[in-house]
Amino acid sequence: MHDTRARHARDHSLLTPDTFVRAPLPGMRNAVAIVHAAPAHGAGFAAYTVEFDRAGSFASGASQLFIYVLSGEVSAGAHNLSEGHYAYVPPEAHLWIAAAQPACAMVIEKPYLALDYPAPALFAGSERKLDPVPMMGDDSVSIRTLLPADFAFDFAVNTMTFQPGATLPMVEAHVMEHGLLMLEGGGIYRLGENWYPVQAGDFIWMAPYCPQWFGALGKTPAKYLIYKDWNRHPLHTNEH
Repeated sequence: MHDTRARHARDHSLLTPDTFVRAPLPGMRNAVAIVHAAPAHGAGFAAYTVEFDRAGSFASGASQLFIYVLSGEVSAGAHNLSEGHYAYVPPEAHLWIAAAQPACAMVIEKPYLALDYPAPALFAGSERKLDPVPMMGDDSVSIRTLLPADFAFDFAVNTMTFQPGATLPMVEAHVMEHGLLMLEGGGIYRLGENWYPVQAGDFIWMAPYCPQWFGALGKTPAKYLIYKDWNRHPLHTNEH
């Protein structure tokens, strides 16, 4: 009999590497995707890990796209991205994302919710070059903000690093939806009324208003990449 830490509920899911299923998405060449979040289970975005083989590639489409390199080197148009580097690709850019050698990257796609602002342009950055900011004055929890604080963007992506024993300052419950990839270390995550051990490689989806809390365990820091919808009125939808 096989068991797994993976769980799925109405307002959250925990997906663990032992349950991952790999398949190419349309347009992928020498690459496969592990789809972690999608409208199929109620998410307003798609999140998937892309595993590139040699000469692997895929093209961005109608939706905006964010890519964060987990290993190897990936190109996004003229930008060459190594581990810890990322890029934002605007909607309808139809840009090729490619890797000459085996590589792995996290991808987030979301339909763009326009305001009376110019749409964001393509850009790339490095997480390591960003200054960490203490969370609510707590130096044991640091945040790096990967996308500009600009209303042109309708979502945010951050990394959060927790020193051993550090925790979120409160149980959160809010309108923002989350997608979260554990990058390093591990700990305990509260999702709804459930408590889950989590570790590097796990993916968590949290629906709006799902109660959530995290505490780092072990002797090394815990770190995750986290997405949330952002900068839009709660009545703003894709139909507007």
